[in-house]
Amino acid sequence: MEFKDLFEAIEFLFVEILFIPFDFIRLDISNWFIQNGINFSLMIVISAALVYWTLELIKYDKKGDEKKDVTAHSFL
Repeated sequence: MEFKDLFEAIEFLFVEILFIPFDFIRLDISNWFIQNGINFSLMIVISAALVYWTLELIKYDKKGDEKKDVTAHSFL
């Protein structure tokens, strides 16, 4: 196997396989919601993750396990 074959395989992976959703978006689709479906789905996933993270932080803060005094760390 030569390096040229490796780089051609990487090119095939990215251009022909991983860009299929973006090729679909580039089509002249009149529906705006279909064209932006990837953006909407990523916004929903990230928003759900941020809400979950915030709720976990609030739950941890209400437990009171965290040391909040000045000498909590040895370097202080």
